[in-house]
Amino acid sequence: MRDETSHELGSSALHMLHRASQAADEMFANETTGADLTPRQFAVLAALELLESASQTQIVDLTGIDRSTLADIVKRLVKRGLLNRRRSRSDARAYVVRLTPEGRSVLIATKPAALRVEERLMEHLPHARRTELIAALEAIIGRLGAPASSKAA
Repeated sequence: MRDETSHELGSSALHMLHRASQAADEMFANETTGADLTPRQFAVLAALELLESASQTQIVDLTGIDRSTLADIVKRLVKRGLLNRRRSRSDARAYVVRLTPEGRSVLIATKPAALRVEERLMEHLPHARRTELIAALEAIIGRLGAPASSKAA
């Protein structure tokens, strides 16, 4: 039974994606020790660099982070002084979020570490397999109806 379970886990996309995510999160934490950012927080900062000023819905659409998680991330980053959040002038129910100068500095300082993590994640795959992996992940995300976040992170 033990060998059968090990084999099932080793061929389970769900389990392997989870393990890959754990490894990537750990690498990111190790590379960005001083920044005190999670990969999702980094994705939010990177998304706001692209969008400049955005509603939380726009950030959800770009990053794929669920609404409740994003609301918590924004709250934490506002508290740390990395983001500003204010009510939208055009929709009183919505918030507009943007990077603060400190948030931009943290993003700029963290980008090289994020790139090193990206390189380390892919270094054991030939270039063609890297492209295949990204395409496969995009296909999974696309089929599930979730927005691809590769452009933001």
